[in-house]
Amino acid sequence: MIGFLGRRLAYVIPVLLGVTIVVFATVKIIPGDPATLLAGPGALPSTVASLRQRLGLGGSIFSQYWHWFSHALQGDLGLSIAHQQPASNLVFSAFGNTLILAAYAAVIAIVFGLVIGALGALHPRGIIGRLTSGISAVSISIPQYSLAVLLIIYLAVNTGFFPVSGMHGNGGGGFGDLLWHGFLPALTAGLVPGGVIARIFRSALLDVLSMDFVEALRARGFSRRRILAHAVHNAVPSLLTIAGLQIGYLLGGVVFVETIFTWPGLGLLVYQSISARDLPVIQAGVLLSAVAFVLINIIVDTMHALIDPRVRTS
Repeated sequence: MIGFLGRRLAYVIPVLLGVTIVVFATVKIIPGDPATLLAGPGALPSTVASLRQRLGLGGSIFSQYWHWFSHALQGDLGLSIAHQQPASNLVFSAFGNTLILAAYAAVIAIVFGLVIGALGALHPRGIIGRLTSGISAVSISIPQYSLAVLLIIYLAVNTGFFPVSGMHGNGGGGFGDLLWHGFLPALTAGLVPGGVIARIFRSALLDVLSMDFVEALRARGFSRRRILAHAVHNAVPSLLTIAGLQIGYLLGGVVFVETIFTWPGLGLLVYQSISARDLPVIQAGVLLSAVAFVLINIIVDTMHALIDPRVRTS
């Protein structure tokens, strides 16, 4: 197991290095000079030049990258132009809210996917099988923006039951208030990965149920519930990687959801920073999302290896 983790970590280092290069290069393409924006209108050229030198923007593109990368390794992701405070403080605070929404959406996606997938596998040719296949297909196909608008109209505006913005009510609220405010955005974010999980789980469970050992269990008089438990146990490894990727997708996919529902997460922060041309925050937010996605994949690979020892030799 230690050797497996060592190989995975060895793969991660060049991946993360490539991520930093892509993030740095992508932000450099965006028009605008961070030093000019940070200095403000009417700043003297000497002030802008001094600020460019302090930010490491005066040399070649390679020296600029090294200045940004070396500071990022120390946790210094620059100074926000719009908020005049460290970008790391802003993105880490917002990322915590994004993790809450992503975790909520992941629970909805996993429960939805497992239930719909299991029903489809247990009744593959009946009306239930066709109905579950249709539900999973619709959940994958519907755009998040359209789904959010429909949920707001029918579950928030028409009924007045669910709130349409924020994480908490005016009084701050507790855990129940957080669940209440987060239900619509979590449902919007979790439906697409839930549909993917449902289709993969249905296919994996059907493959397992057609194997010889299932017939042997039936011949030995095992109950349907015990047979299903064995089948699910054997289907989980093939599902785990897909589910992990979908959960990683949630971290990037909640950008539109956070913007629509005004959820104070990383997606909303980056969106607002793009409008304000706050390049340090954009850079820090994209980098943190990419690193989180890579780390989630490491965790999923480790869990996969713990469940299925054959993976450790790959």
